[in-house]
Amino acid sequence: MEMNIRPANASDVSAIVAMLANDKLGQLREDYRDPLPEVYHQAFAKIDADPNQHLVVLEDNEQVIGTLQLTFIPYLTYQGGIRAQIEAVRIHADYRGQGLGEKLFRWAIQQAQSEGAHVVQLTTDKKRPEAARFYEKLGFTASHQGMKLHL
Repeated sequence: MEMNIRPANASDVSAIVAMLANDKLGQLREDYRDPLPEVYHQAFAKIDADPNQHLVVLEDNEQVIGTLQLTFIPYLTYQGGIRAQIEAVRIHADYRGQGLGEKLFRWAIQQAQSEGAHVVQLTTDKKRPEAARFYEKLGFTASHQGMKLHL
């Protein structure tokens, strides 16, 4: 396998959304079809224009097989610290169980260190206990209780 992590581009959006929609929670919130709804392309343009956003894909011989979004959040606490947030991690169903998710996470953690972030954080849905076990295996701890208000 010729694996490569690279920044996502507009031509990757359909493959990314297909992976986001390919699980029981994603099926409830994504609208993957052909043609892909324009809102996804608009969202990609906003992400791509923001220097604090790093949407990447993992490819195998030019086929997109994984994705991850890494966001850098500057703030005043921790003496003007930087927080790195990992979101929307997916591996194509045909490639799961091969350590590729861990490869994406190791990349993200290294990027966070390079940017001077003092913490890498993520949220995980309580309906995905297997994801929580995966994150704990990578060294993440459930140190805080997250809250959300869906609008």
